[in-house]
Amino acid sequence: MSNKIAIAITGASGAIYAKLLLSKLVALKDQYEAVGVVMSKNAEEVWQTELGDDSYRNYPFRFYAKTDFTAPFASGSARYNTMIVAPCSMGTLGRIASGVSDDLVTRSADVILKERRKLILMVREAPYNLIHIRNMETVTLAGGIICPATPSYYSLPKTIEEVASTVVDRVLDLAGLDLQSYRWGSSGK
Repeated sequence: MSNKIAIAITGASGAIYAKLLLSKLVALKDQYEAVGVVMSKNAEEVWQTELGDDSYRNYPFRFYAKTDFTAPFASGSARYNTMIVAPCSMGTLGRIASGVSDDLVTRSADVILKERRKLILMVREAPYNLIHIRNMETVTLAGGIICPATPSYYSLPKTIEEVASTVVDRVLDLAGLDLQSYRWGSSGK
């Protein structure tokens, strides 16, 4: 199976994660056949608020509306093997955990899970309540991967982009992409 990746960007705070993810995917273009992106209107507003621009429009990926159920990754027959939701709001997590497929994001997540492919949710909330935790458990039991937007600091990041990259690099590792990033134990650390 060729490597096809669906990216969903929800309205949770953390547009920097989505931007870095898209930018790194551009740099890794030899490692996949296709990338499709669905971005909510709330995500567009959060991007504008947090990053001060609409640079998401500049990426070379095909963007789909949340209501576009003709997007290839809305069907298992298109053989998208990975879906990353970054950042993933708790509302989106809840709908995925409940099997509610009322938009392209949740339908695609449902497809990835039913086909036993890789679903990675970069959840973005703090603190978690018991509903969030139970929804994360449900998605995990269904085969999904919960990767909270929790940065690491052992690489000694100096900028907010470097801090956020510690999470994005982890997600790309989980997706099976080969990238150059800090590895524990390297460089004598």
